[in-house]
Amino acid sequence: MDAGRFAAFYETLRGNVERVIVGKSQELEKVVVALLCRGHVLLEDVPGTGKTMLARAIAVSLGGSFKRIQFTPDLLPNDVTGVSVFNPNTTGFEYREGPVFVNVLLADEINRATPRTQSAMLEAMGEHQVSMDGETHALPDPFLVLATQNPVEYEGTFPLPEAQLDRFFLRLKLGYPTHDEERRVLYEQRDRHPIDSLEAVLTIAELLELQDEVGQVHVEEGVADYVLSLVERLREHPNMAIGASTRGALALFKAGQAVAAVRGRDYVIPDDVKEMAEYVLPHRILIQPDSVIRGVTANSVVGSILGSEDVPLAPETGNGGMGQG
Repeated sequence: MDAGRFAAFYETLRGNVERVIVGKSQELEKVVVALLCRGHVLLEDVPGTGKTMLARAIAVSLGGSFKRIQFTPDLLPNDVTGVSVFNPNTTGFEYREGPVFVNVLLADEINRATPRTQSAMLEAMGEHQVSMDGETHALPDPFLVLATQNPVEYEGTFPLPEAQLDRFFLRLKLGYPTHDEERRVLYEQRDRHPIDSLEAVLTIAELLELQDEVGQVHVEEGVADYVLSLVERLREHPNMAIGASTRGALALFKAGQAVAAVRGRDYVIPDDVKEMAEYVLPHRILIQPDSVIRGVTANSVVGSILGSEDVPLAPETGNGGMGQG
């Protein structure tokens, strides 16, 4: 594999998206990591921090399609996946695709929908398909869900079940911009929004090629064991009710490969895994109720394990040599 292609892809995408989203390079890198791994992203932040614009900018930059669903308590599963409609001319039912048939889907305030509607997303996110009336309909490739939820407002919300949280590749927070960054936003949007003039700088075909190649990034056995050790330590933690799943371990393994690739390396170092663990693991675990009362959080548990777990030495090259970390 050519690691330089991944770095060039990311830099091109970042340069274009940053015409719209100011000062969020690290967060954008993590979204690209998920995109390369065919994963989905949960954005947990307050309104107005640029979540919608981030999703639109990525879709436009790739030349892909974009749709937004505003999740509300009265949203029905068919409003997401589609519906079969009777056609009097053919005297039969025809399937009408829902908004989930798209390259980049923004599921806005996903926790405001009822569990029944939330569950309609499970098959789409996990299998990249929709089953309706005994037939299976494949979703476009690539298919990325950027879902948002407001961490402040709990009234009228339905917390995402563990099964659905586990299908999100990683969880991110955009946060507020700095003083200088926000001033730049004020001036750049005083006439019109930059998203209106944004154009595609990459292609879907380029992304699909990189998605197929990211699995070739070399991972030392010692680094793979480090991934498994982190997951096992989480499962054994005394404050844990439900530990990270095998899907979580696989996501962390793949995230290490992708972040190494976008940084121009064809091999994973332990620091790649350690950095991505903070985004991949916390939303996949469940803390015991009595521990929650004492102020224990998923992030604090993951952080404590990352701080105490021995980190293997980093490989010198992608050929399997181990050097000094």
